[in-house]
Amino acid sequence: MTYADFFEEIKGQFMEADVSSITEHLAYQFNITGEGEGIFYVEVKEGELHVEPYEYYDRDAMFICQAKTLKKIASGKLDPILAFTTGKLKVEGSIDKALRLKEIVEKIKAGK
Repeated sequence: MTYADFFEEIKGQFMEADVSSITEHLAYQFNITGEGEGIFYVEVKEGELHVEPYEYYDRDAMFICQAKTLKKIASGKLDPILAFTTGKLKVEGSIDKALRLKEIVEKIKAGK
């Protein structure tokens, strides 16, 4: 799997989330390791979701994981908190803001 293929798939999943009820600004950078390696960001700003294939310097939190781990999280097959506690997902930055990833994942599942 190439980074471009992975990014298009994961962006499609994230864009299914209705984040209109999230009023707080959230900015996450994802560093994908291994197959499909690359960087992208997810931002919730004024109730809108943005997913772009760039580094986000003013991020609240950075997540580091393999592509397969993030695919499982985004599909609802793996709880992000469980992924963190088992070492499959590393987090740098604001833990409080990082915990809001679970809320976005729940909104992805609700959008399907």
